[in-house]
Amino acid sequence: MNLVGRWFREITDKRIRRGGFHSVPELIAAIEDYLKCHNQNPRVFVWKASADSIMTKIAKCKEALGTLH
Repeated sequence: MNLVGRWFREITDKRIRRGGFHSVPELIAAIEDYLKCHNQNPRVFVWKASADSIMTKIAKCKEALGTLH
């Protein structure tokens, strides 16, 4: 699920926010054009964070949230 959200963020940042659309069909055409260009040279997403670094960040967040009460 996280990769789906990341992909939508990428298409939003790289195409949707950069354009002005006067209609839904224009928006759809822009998204389809982005997909066509993006899929010409597909790359696999490689997760670079280790499980330990993620768990450390989670622990810090829990600690910070615990101090709010």
